[in-house]
Amino acid sequence: MPETEDDPSVRFWYRPFLFAPGGAAEAEDWVKELELATVTEMAKKDLEKTGERLKVLVLYGSLRHRSFSRLLAYEVCRILWRLGCDVRVFDPEGLPMKDERKHNHPLVQELLSLSLWSDGHFWVSPEQHGNLTAVFKNQIDWIPLSTGSVRPTQGRTLGIAMVSGGSQSFNTVNSLRILGRWMRMFTIPNQSSVPQAYTLFTEESVEDEENESGVSRMMAGPNRDRLVDCAEEFVKYTIIMRQHVGLFGDRYSERSAADAKVTAAAAAEVPAPAASEKVNGVDLKKI
Repeated sequence: MPETEDDPSVRFWYRPFLFAPGGAAEAEDWVKELELATVTEMAKKDLEKTGERLKVLVLYGSLRHRSFSRLLAYEVCRILWRLGCDVRVFDPEGLPMKDERKHNHPLVQELLSLSLWSDGHFWVSPEQHGNLTAVFKNQIDWIPLSTGSVRPTQGRTLGIAMVSGGSQSFNTVNSLRILGRWMRMFTIPNQSSVPQAYTLFTEESVEDEENESGVSRMMAGPNRDRLVDCAEEFVKYTIIMRQHVGLFGDRYSERSAADAKVTAAAAAEVPAPAASEKVNGVDLKKI
């Protein structure tokens, strides 16, 4: 999506992964060199058919200045953006801890609105003490399974990735899969687990030391290749699933519950017979 076609406010608030046009970072971007012909053609045909880009919400799980889950999330965003997706990143800074009093908090409402807007999510969490972080889980806790008749995550596709400081682990991606299933999402088969993440990203330059725009890049290697695989697979699944989201959200139990409500409401509107009326030829007053 060229800058001239993008919403300036959306670009400013939700696309911090983009580089300044014509800058050195853009010129050296490895994402533009990827061979993604098949999925690119799929995305192009889907856009021509539907008139809508795939809408992807990306969540990460750390508030650190040099957050490796954020850096990995930005790399995912750049790949998805290259494939024509409308990508938006939610910044968890300032999101209150889940309770029963802050549902109208602006950031809570923003997160919910982004989930409702999306066709799919991509989640990236660090692993801490053998599992996902509170920062990440808090974001999911704020997204309800249902709001009236609306389900903010049901039927959406989900891509998952994790970073860790030690040896490779799969605890966090396994937990993300459980979360995705609980939120009634379709998690793609592939996943990315990045061990010793602090060794796999380039250092920020002195000039960009205070810049959080993601100038630190993931180095070439099998971990980066796997991340590309996950993003590519996510787009393929989302293209296929999006057109059938209504079908997959159609459940017998929910139809039955809805029918029962209609029947009960109709029964409540039928007036009881008056005492003087006859029922099947029997005068109720004489019984």
